[in-house]
Amino acid sequence: MATAAMHPMQTFSHRATPNLKGVVFGIDGDARAVRVARSIARSLGGIPVVIRADRKAAYHCAGAFAAPHVLAAMEAGTRVLMSTGFTRKQAFAALRNLAQQTLANIERLGPRGAWTGPLSRGDFGTIAKHMQALRRFPPEYAAAYAALTRLIARELAPHPGALLRRLRSVLRAP
Repeated sequence: MATAAMHPMQTFSHRATPNLKGVVFGIDGDARAVRVARSIARSLGGIPVVIRADRKAAYHCAGAFAAPHVLAAMEAGTRVLMSTGFTRKQAFAALRNLAQQTLANIERLGPRGAWTGPLSRGDFGTIAKHMQALRRFPPEYAAAYAALTRLIARELAPHPGALLRRLRSVLRAP
């Protein structure tokens, strides 16, 4: 018996049936079953990509960076804005628009071209103020901000080592 696994890079909720057109399907398994899985993915409008079984966790992890982590970041940002007087609806709308602009820019300009914010300008004073402002929130907020700021430096900065060294003292958790 030939077996294969198909994993669409798609969110699934209990409230809606997803449209799989254009969705990447990570596929692994026996050669014969992989051929059938590719055909199934294509029939659903998907894009089949064969991955090695030992790389499946990394494939799934990539999706976790792009989906649930975004949810947590959006919710944390919403709560930070609400602490300044925004309603939930106002806060979410502001951040949704910002996120949509960022996605449009990354598609048009690539990650480095779309990179904005205090770290892109080397504005360590503003980053320090952000860390100070996060003291009013659960410690995970500052920890996540610091971790994502270091990740941004590593992935987007032309010289990440120097930037990461400069960030070390600024990103100390409150």
